[in-house]
Amino acid sequence: MKKYISSLLVLASGFAFSQTILNASSPEEFRQMRSDNMRKVGDTVISNKVAPLEYGFVDEKDILKSMMVWEIIDLNDKINQPFYYDNPNGLLSKNTRSLYQILLDAALNGEIEEVYDDENFTTKLSPDGIKAKLESVRIAEEAIEILNSGRALTEEEKVRYTDYIKTTTDKVKVLKIMGMWFIDRRDGQMKYRPLGIAAMGPDPTSQGRVDAEGKLMEGANDLVDLFWIYYPTARDILANNYVYNKKNSSADISFDDVINARRFSSVIYKSSTGTGDGVIEEYIPKNAEEQLAESQRIKEQILQMENDMWNY
Repeated sequence: MKKYISSLLVLASGFAFSQTILNASSPEEFRQMRSDNMRKVGDTVISNKVAPLEYGFVDEKDILKSMMVWEIIDLNDKINQPFYYDNPNGLLSKNTRSLYQILLDAALNGEIEEVYDDENFTTKLSPDGIKAKLESVRIAEEAIEILNSGRALTEEEKVRYTDYIKTTTDKVKVLKIMGMWFIDRRDGQMKYRPLGIAAMGPDPTSQGRVDAEGKLMEGANDLVDLFWIYYPTARDILANNYVYNKKNSSADISFDDVINARRFSSVIYKSSTGTGDGVIEEYIPKNAEEQLAESQRIKEQILQMENDMWNY
């Protein structure tokens, strides 16, 4: 029933968007309304903002079985490319930003406050702390030698010998998502609840670093967790930002809809298996095929949880 209601909400928002473009008096008016998330009904302009569908309270005693999983979402995969799609200036299609850019903008302007350094949600990041993880100033060896000689750098030398390294949106092509699969005893259903989402990108402090021979240093371009966001606090933002829908440009599908419906491809890299949180790469090291097989085994274990529900 909830899925049916959610589908109706998506369709309704799509039709509202269609009415806006059909009734706008000018492209400028349409762009402005779309930017302000407003729509036109007759002679009245009203808010187009929606509230995410509430999850509902889950009592601990109602969880028959559960499993926490951490997954990697590769934005190079075709099914995941809408998460990366950026279309800020289109006229007829909805303005869209990549999922990373939406989360970053909201975190930097304070719309999302529950932003953390890692998946344990222990060290909170301020907007300045987030910026510090995304930017790095690198001074060339020549500049260091000049400073060591006791001479100050000229303005021209400051420009020539200083590099500003920044992890930009185009470099973030991997996301992580953490959530719980559980069987709700009250209605006898297997459910999924996303709890955390993160962006992975190159560390600006090590990105592109080379050794004395001019070769890339080990780990120079490795991806790191840039920040983690407690997902429930991001739902209002994600429910009002939309995935590019190539099948119907007037039908809005929000990022919150897509994530809760799990319309993405992922690989499990960690799970709670009864012996603590196990990182697959740690207990099956240096064997990519076995790691993928283990990820698939965990997915099958989740499906088995639902099958077992009907065997009690």
